Amino acid sequence: MEQQQNGNSPSPNGDREELGRSFAEQGTPSYGGDLGVSFEQRNASPELRVEPHKKSSLWVWIFGLLALLVIVLLIVRLTHKPAAAAGGGGHGRGQQGPAAITVGESHTGDINIYDDALGTVTPVYTVTLYSQITGLVTAVHYREGQIVHKGEPLVDIDPRPYEATLVQAQGTLQRDQGVLAQARIDLDRYRAAYARNAIAKQQLDDQEQVVIQDEGTVQTDQGAVNYDQVELSYCHITAPITGRVGLRLVDPGNTVFSGSSSTLAVITQLQPITVVFNVSEDDLPQVEEQLRARKQLEVDAFGRADEKPIEAGKLTALDNQIDTTTGTLKFRATFNNKNLDLFPNQFVNARLLVKTLTNVVLVPTAAVQHNGTAAFVYVVEPAAASPNKANEEPKSEGSTDGKPASSEGAPSGPKVTVKVQPINVLTTNEKEAAVTGVPSGTKLATSGFDRLENGAAAIVRPSGRTPANASSSSPSGNSAP
Repeated sequence: MEQQQNGNSPSPNGDREELGRSFAEQGTPSYGGDLGVSFEQRNASPELRVEPHKKSSLWVWIFGLLALLVIVLLIVRLTHKPAAAAGGGGHGRGQQGPAAITVGESHTGDINIYDDALGTVTPVYTVTLYSQITGLVTAVHYREGQIVHKGEPLVDIDPRPYEATLVQAQGTLQRDQGVLAQARIDLDRYRAAYARNAIAKQQLDDQEQVVIQDEGTVQTDQGAVNYDQVELSYCHITAPITGRVGLRLVDPGNTVFSGSSSTLAVITQLQPITVVFNVSEDDLPQVEEQLRARKQLEVDAFGRADEKPIEAGKLTALDNQIDTTTGTLKFRATFNNKNLDLFPNQFVNARLLVKTLTNVVLVPTAAVQHNGTAAFVYVVEPAAASPNKANEEPKSEGSTDGKPASSEGAPSGPKVTVKVQPINVLTTNEKEAAVTGVPSGTKLATSGFDRLENGAAAIVRPSGRTPANASSSSPSGNSAP
């Protein structure tokens, strides 16, 4: 209390001065003040200082540029589409104008009704040769893939054991034939003696039975000879039919065994040859109708590509039952196969000519359209001329002074309208279809169906030209080059 009264207590101003001197001393190098000073100087640099109002203005500019770019793209797209649709190369009148179509005409003519099926070339005869005897193969006379004729030698087996057996059987037969001859001579003597009552009747009867026994023995010997002759014939295997022999399956020096499954050769007949194919049971009645009328049905065999016929043949046989798993019936057609174009087990496309329709209305196949199970066509009729615009030339977008913009690929042709006409299809092929429901000489649309409907307007273009949007438009709406 006394010191405070004497004025020795610390004053507030003195404390502040001493605190300031302490901070000043900490800023000296002895206290590491350079690092603090440099840090403060770097952060106080005007280049690194970002003011809040400048940062927000930068984002405003970025969003503004993006919005402007989007607006420009929308304007370009909206202005480019009508120009391309109005006259742009190869797109006709565009999606907003009439459809560009090609036109065909119905006419009266004849057309064939076919049944198409997948068939397999099947030989009439296929012979697999096995050995009937046991022996050593001494010779193979055929070449692989050779055409052999009936009776030509194929394989030889060592015949010596069978020749010896045959000689033995022939000797036994010859001895028993002598015994039989002697018994017959004795029988004649006994008959003469019995006629003179020189011998008893029992002795004559006994001699007659001896002759019968000897005849049986000779017959047995003859059978043995015949059997040995057949066994000997198996030593020389010949072709039973005319055909092509396959790859060689046995070589000289091999031993073959009787009754084994070892194949010696396989021969297939190539001329004539058949094709077996399946026909749906729904088509069977019209085929049977032609067969009952004793008509010979023609069958054409086509290759895998189904481009041109390999050979023409005749239907010769039908199977006796329908396959319940497929609902089809097997047919067999016979072909002469003069040039050996049909190969066994080859897959071919068989086309059976069932009958021919005469004096029917034929339309282009491309003109026939289907809506579920119903068939229809678009009948082309001339467009009715407008009384106010009959002499006016239509203007298109992008034109000036009423003149349409010219384009090298723009379609031109008469204006027409189309009308939906239901039809009934009798039969069809790659080019034409026989139908009922339209008269002969009717104009029909054959393309541009994606933009057609009942009463729609269209423009007929030449059939030789095919614009890019004849059936579909470009996704981007740009003209095709």
